[in-house]
Amino acid sequence: MSFSRISIWAFAIICFFSAGCANIAAPTGGPRDSIPPVLIQAVPGDSTLNFKSDRIVFTFNEYIDIQNVHENLIVSPTLKNMPIVDHRLRTITVRIKDTLDPNTTYTFDFGNAIRDINEGNVFKNFLYLLSTGDYIDTFSLTGKVVLAETGKVDSTLIVMLHRNMDDSAVVNERPRYYTRLNGEGYFSFRYLAPGTYRLFALKDESSLRRYMSPTQLFAFATDSIVVNGNQQPVMLYAYAEEEDEKAGRTRQQLSISNFIQKADDKRLRYQTNLQGNMQDLLSDLILSFGRPLTNFDSTKLQLTIGEFKPVYYQFEADSLNKNFTFKTRWIPDSTYNLIIGQDVGEDSLGNKLTKTDTLSFRTEMESAYGSLRIKFTNFNPSAKQVLQLVSNNVVAYSIPITSGEYFAPLFKPGDYEIRILNDSNGNGIWDPGKFFGEYRQPEIVVSFEKKLTVRANWENETTIEL
Repeated sequence: MSFSRISIWAFAIICFFSAGCANIAAPTGGPRDSIPPVLIQAVPGDSTLNFKSDRIVFTFNEYIDIQNVHENLIVSPTLKNMPIVDHRLRTITVRIKDTLDPNTTYTFDFGNAIRDINEGNVFKNFLYLLSTGDYIDTFSLTGKVVLAETGKVDSTLIVMLHRNMDDSAVVNERPRYYTRLNGEGYFSFRYLAPGTYRLFALKDESSLRRYMSPTQLFAFATDSIVVNGNQQPVMLYAYAEEEDEKAGRTRQQLSISNFIQKADDKRLRYQTNLQGNMQDLLSDLILSFGRPLTNFDSTKLQLTIGEFKPVYYQFEADSLNKNFTFKTRWIPDSTYNLIIGQDVGEDSLGNKLTKTDTLSFRTEMESAYGSLRIKFTNFNPSAKQVLQLVSNNVVAYSIPITSGEYFAPLFKPGDYEIRILNDSNGNGIWDPGKFFGEYRQPEIVVSFEKKLTVRANWENETTIEL
C-alpha cells in the first residue's frame, strides 16, 4: 500500500473517532430551476390552415403537468363540448369532440395550466392557433371592465361577444367568443372574425357563461360592436341589480342583529350600537331587540342626561318594532342614561323585562375628533357629484358636493378611501344599471389612489381634483 493511501485511511479513522472533524454534507443540487417548459413541436403546427384533424399534440423539452385545465383553457369560438386534454411525460394531447365550423379561425388559450412537473414553473399564456379555412382572421377588440359602484377592478369577471343581437341571447346562449381580464381589468380579443357583436361581461361562478341572476355582476355595451379593424377600446361598467342580503348589510347592522339566546332564557334581550360604552357624537343611539316587540309602549323609553334630566330627542321605530333610534344633539364628555321601562313590551315569544333597566353611558370628548376641510378643484355646479369616504369597504360618509369647499368642525378620525359618485339622478346614492327593457347604464364611481387620513384633535385639510 502506498504512503498516500495509508495517509488517507489514517485521516478517515481519526475523523471517525474525533468530535472535532466537520460533518460531510450532501450536495445541495445547485440553484433552483426557474425556467418554464419549452415547446419543441406542435402537430399540426401553430397557425396551420385547412385543419382537418380531431387532435393536436404538443411536445415539450421536459416532463410537464397540467392543472385546472377546465378553468384555464379557453377555446374560441366557443365549442359545445370541451376538448379532452391528456398529458403524458413530455406531451399534451388535445382531442376535439365537436365538428369545427368551416372557414373559421380557432384559438386554444391554455392560460397558466401548463407547468413543469418538478419545480412547477408555468408556461404562461400559451396560445395555439388554427384555421379550418385558407386564411387566419386578424381582427381584435380591447377594453377594460370596472366595477361601477366602487371604481375598482374584479379580475375574475369574463368578457363575452355574442353574434345573436337578441337581448335574451346573454341568458339562453353561450357566447361566440369569451376571454379573461388581466389583473388590471383589461381584456383583449384576438383573431376575431369581422362582423357585428353584442359585448358583455359577467361574474361566471357557475361556468355557464350566461347571465343567470340580478345579483350577478354584469356589464353591457349599450351599442353593438362592429369589428372591422377601426373600433376603439371599450369601457364596461359592471354592476349587480340586486344586492345579496348578507353582503349588503353593514358591520354595524350585523353587530346589533346577531342575538344568541337559549331556549329556556325568558328575559327580554337587547343591545345597543355603543362602542366600549361610549357614544359617538356624530351618530345616533340605536337600541335593538332580538325579536320584534308586541304591545310596545314608547313612553317606557326615556333618554336623560346627568342626574336624570330629560333630553329632547327624536325617536324612530322600524316597522317591526325591533330597532329603535334616538336622535339628539349630544353634549361632549357627558353622562347619559337610557331608561327602559319594565313594561316596554314583550317579544314574539312572550319574553319580558323582569325590572326597569337603566343603561348609563358617556359621550366622546371633542378632542377625540378632528376638523376636516376639503377643497375641490374643477368644481362644476351643474355636475351632480357626491364625495364618498369609505372605511373598511363600507361607505361611511356620503357628502353632496355643492360648492368648492366642504368643512366639518367635528369629523371621526381614521383612514378613508376617497371616491366620487357621479350621481346622475341626484338622489345621493349609487344606483345600478338595468339591461332588459331599459339599457340603463349604472351610475359611475371614480376611486382615487390617494387616501384621506383624519387625525384626532387636528385641523385636517386636503384637496381633491374633480
